[in-house]
Amino acid sequence: MQKFIPYKNIQIAFTAQGKGEAIVLLHGFLENSSMWDAVVPVLAKSHRVIYIDLLGHGNTQRLGYIHTMQEMAQTVKQVLDHLKVEKASFIGHSMGGYVTLAFAELFPLRIKKILLLNSTPLADSPERVANRNRAIRLVKQNKDAFVSMAITNLFGKESREELREKINALIKEAQQMPTENIVAAMEGLKSRNDRTQVLKDFGGEKIFLAGKEDEIVPLESLQQLAKETHTPLIIITFKGGHMTHLEAEEELLKFLEKDFS
Repeated sequence: MQKFIPYKNIQIAFTAQGKGEAIVLLHGFLENSSMWDAVVPVLAKSHRVIYIDLLGHGNTQRLGYIHTMQEMAQTVKQVLDHLKVEKASFIGHSMGGYVTLAFAELFPLRIKKILLLNSTPLADSPERVANRNRAIRLVKQNKDAFVSMAITNLFGKESREELREKINALIKEAQQMPTENIVAAMEGLKSRNDRTQVLKDFGGEKIFLAGKEDEIVPLESLQQLAKETHTPLIIITFKGGHMTHLEAEEELLKFLEKDFS
């Protein structure tokens, strides 16, 4: 069951389950902590699993016009402080990976291990920033159309047909997000810092988990970053796109169960 703690003038929603060393799960853009529903039971067998609705997502309220990755990292710290967790491993999907690296930059001694799931330490390229600016305009004009297109494009071509029912459910859920919340996240995404050096300098265990057909975080880019930051790269699925937790759920769960056993 979700609980709430105050942060500045809003409420942060989170859930904690299981006992043992802590693992923090951070979702991506247009998602919420329910994306980890299949993952939590596997990890909670041997760990204390903490999964959080990031700013403006799920049941966590919007804080302002822009939700930076640093501000989101501060909300994660607030939850960990509340739970008296000194150190945790982090699994971050996409935007959740950006928040993980922002947390590692701010509080390096509080992270034991980093798993970046379909995520990257890179900042947005100028082209990507321009695309986000166009997307912000579209959201303000027609939020539902933007959400439908954005979520569909996260999946590999094969998965779009195989997982149509799940995709439609995700779209319907994300369309409940207020326009202002979506814009605040995109403003934060487009202005985030490059944290390649943060990942390179991180002294704990670190892993890239990738989808071969991920068009949001291309495999070729991660292969280069893996060498540059001395981070092992694991390709979870050979047909999936950006949504590995749905496109290759069974394969991902097997990996996590083994990796955190």
